[in-house]
Amino acid sequence: MNNLEGLKVGDRVSGVVKSFQPYGAFIELDNGVVGLAHIEDLSVARIRTPAERLKLGQKVDIVIKSINEETGRIVLSYKEIFGSWEENASKFQQGTRVKGIIKETEKNKNGIFIELTPNLVGMAEYQTGLEYGEEVDVYIKKIDPSKKKVKLIIL
Repeated sequence: MNNLEGLKVGDRVSGVVKSFQPYGAFIELDNGVVGLAHIEDLSVARIRTPAERLKLGQKVDIVIKSINEETGRIVLSYKEIFGSWEENASKFQQGTRVKGIIKETEKNKNGIFIELTPNLVGMAEYQTGLEYGEEVDVYIKKIDPSKKKVKLIIL
């Protein structure tokens, strides 16, 4: 049975990335317990594979999201390590030009998601010809803390 003693939800712990699956990454904590970080818990930005955020063998700090005492399963979250929306948004100013990475190119009514930092995503109007993972220059049109939204213009 895994050693869950001393671990609690919300703890920040260290571990090593052991393997990837399409749905997430398995991370062995320093005490030998292996937990799963689901793909949606690796990044605020939409990512296609866990390898976009982590590397096999990488030492990481990670947060315990849930513990199932009966099964011994631990769910982990990596995105909390990068700070809150407010902390990340405070690093940017309206009216400035920055670089971003295209994270969603599907045409939808909202637009294209662009990652500014690992825990901050903005949205720009849809444009054709953009590739997932492509770096683009963007203009920060608006930062709206009340809605936790960043509006961007692709330059």
